[in-house]
Amino acid sequence: MGVVIATRDRADRLAVTLERLTALPERPPILVVDNASADGTARMVADRFPGVGLLRLPANRGALARNDGVRALGVRYVAFSDDDSWWQPGSLARAAGLLDADPRLGLLAARTLVAPDGTPDPVNAALAGSPLPRLPGLPGPPVLGFLGCAAIARRSAFLAAGGYHPLLFFGAEETLLAYDLTAAGWLACYAPQVTAVHHPAPGSRPGRAALLRRNQLLTAWLRRPLPVALRDTWRLARRAPSDPAALRALGEVASRLPGALRHRRPLPAAVERAARLLEASGG
Repeated sequence: MGVVIATRDRADRLAVTLERLTALPERPPILVVDNASADGTARMVADRFPGVGLLRLPANRGALARNDGVRALGVRYVAFSDDDSWWQPGSLARAAGLLDADPRLGLLAARTLVAPDGTPDPVNAALAGSPLPRLPGLPGPPVLGFLGCAAIARRSAFLAAGGYHPLLFFGAEETLLAYDLTAAGWLACYAPQVTAVHHPAPGSRPGRAALLRRNQLLTAWLRRPLPVALRDTWRLARRAPSDPAALRALGEVASRLPGALRHRRPLPAAVERAARLLEASGG
């Protein structure tokens, strides 16, 4: 089991995360993938955490930095942290045991607590309440989504599914990967026995709402049936005149749509039925 962290220009927050991870009793190998930071991130890692691996990218690759980290870190299982998240002691060992016990599992979506108070993230209830049919032997319900900073993947499954898609770059990129893992025959499930801690900075990142809407719509064009992609496009277009985030998202989708059509690969029927079941339940 190893840990991959993608980061950019958040050296102070990354230092806190590395202090937590390097103190774990499991002592996993850790690889920081630096998305061309300009704030001294690489120097901080080298000076303060000499036992931590460092991969410096020449340009910001967004979520694709995680793909680079998985390829570079030759371990069987990869736990993902962001520069503001870490794993509770014992969680990585429990995750490895779950993955060892069931070769069907391609990804575990962990329970997430929000620091500093340890409040359960609302995503936990959504994952625990997944309407997808339960399968015997799994540590939790099957899911078609997860938090990128609270997931553990089987390296072979992650690479076989193609990792994170280059068209999305960053923001709501996890759903597409969950689709692709499931379409490739792997299972993703919620594993409340495994716990990540997330300590996000206060406030929201500028433009994040537009990024999320853009990538949700691009995911529909990449994997969902044409009527679904057209429906979602119409819904976003109706909001655009009065919603700046929707307008920006729509413009960015338009510029990326040719790429989405080139890489379009509709989901297998069983996975599409699961996606529709989630939609019907509000998930």
